[in-house]
Amino acid sequence: MKKEDCIFCKIANGEIPAKTLYEDDSFRVILDLGPATKGHALILPKNHADDLFGLDDDTAAKTMILAKKMAGTLKEKLGCAGINLVQNNGEIAGQTVMHFHLHLIPRYEDDGQKIQWVPGKPSQDELEKIQQQIIE
Repeated sequence: MKKEDCIFCKIANGEIPAKTLYEDDSFRVILDLGPATKGHALILPKNHADDLFGLDDDTAAKTMILAKKMAGTLKEKLGCAGINLVQNNGEIAGQTVMHFHLHLIPRYEDDGQKIQWVPGKPSQDELEKIQQQIIE
């Protein structure tokens, strides 16, 4: 199902041109217009889901299989040293287009990108409380 006012639905379904790297009945993989590094690509499902929480399980599984395939292709063709898979959910998490998409970001020596966080230092007691909150 497509959402009429969604730019990624339009791109994924071929209504807006993009630099396509791969396409099948369910997905289109395109080069990002604001790349973090050379070869930064987006996996776009053709059916609309705002984010991970709206994605059906079958599409979620197929996304990871496609990510593995495309990451291998990027590594082979571009010679990158590694790849980040980045997927943001919600504005607070950095999502700017409300259509589920997965970033494939090739990484190169000295590429200047920092896709990291500052590790916290929770006590064992804090971890226990969080664990219990989640599993109860």
